[in-house]
Amino acid sequence: MHPQNPHNGRYQFDALVEACPELAKFQIQNPRGETTIDFGDPSAVTTLNRALLAHHYGITSWGVPDGYLCPPIPGRVDYVLSLQELIGESDSVEKVRVLDIGTGANCIYPIVGSQLLDWSFVASEIDPKALKNARAIVAANQNLTDKVRFVLQKNASHIFRGVIKSSDRFTFSICNPPFFGSAEEADSENRRKRVNLSRGKSGAKRSSRSGEEGRIRNFGGVSQELWCDGGERGFLQRMIEESREFASQVGWFTSLVSRKENIEPLERTLERAGVAELRQIPMSQGQKISRILAWRFAKDLR
Repeated sequence: MHPQNPHNGRYQFDALVEACPELAKFQIQNPRGETTIDFGDPSAVTTLNRALLAHHYGITSWGVPDGYLCPPIPGRVDYVLSLQELIGESDSVEKVRVLDIGTGANCIYPIVGSQLLDWSFVASEIDPKALKNARAIVAANQNLTDKVRFVLQKNASHIFRGVIKSSDRFTFSICNPPFFGSAEEADSENRRKRVNLSRGKSGAKRSSRSGEEGRIRNFGGVSQELWCDGGERGFLQRMIEESREFASQVGWFTSLVSRKENIEPLERTLERAGVAELRQIPMSQGQKISRILAWRFAKDLR
């Protein structure tokens, strides 16, 4: 993980339980006698997230509705820290303002970005129920109230249109796109992962290292979070095409890319779009390898 990631190394369960006493009932011992949790238990993972957010970010109230994604926090922090390095290389940015595409019910990027780096966010979402929950998280935590503004994306075929106002300027956009191309593909993968966890093949129950959380694809998630027509590649190709319309309002457009085979066709799409600069930033947590794709249309935007 990123060297500045506060979740490097083993989870400090004594401190986490102090921040969130409910976590104590989910603690187990791995074969080496080390404290961990069962990463195949959604309640345990959700409570671990709640403890991490309370201990590291001062979030006293957090949760997601049943069936919604409970994200791996260490990986999300890596994304944010990688972007801090990106803008620090060549830009002079006094106040960072971020557009979070598809913030989800969990609102993780605005939480970690605002509390770690004092960034402000506009968070968009197409699911009204997810947006309602994200709003409730912000309303329940005083340290978030002035950091996040929410926008409901009313047209599911659009990404930036209907969200970015003519007066808006963003240092960058951030996105964790839908991974699958259909509900059937998502369901099949989730069933396979559940079977593997139940048989102990993933090793998730035997480790308490923070990277382990990133190795396991979350088994929750409603349709908008998990799949869309064209899957990850199709979503990002649409994002690239639409980003051209807002080239003067966003310094860097960025997104996670989970599938390595998508990088080459996406880079070709970016070249056709006429970007001025393209970056591919590697990310790794445990055995999970992904990357950030970042592009901009002018090198002098602030």
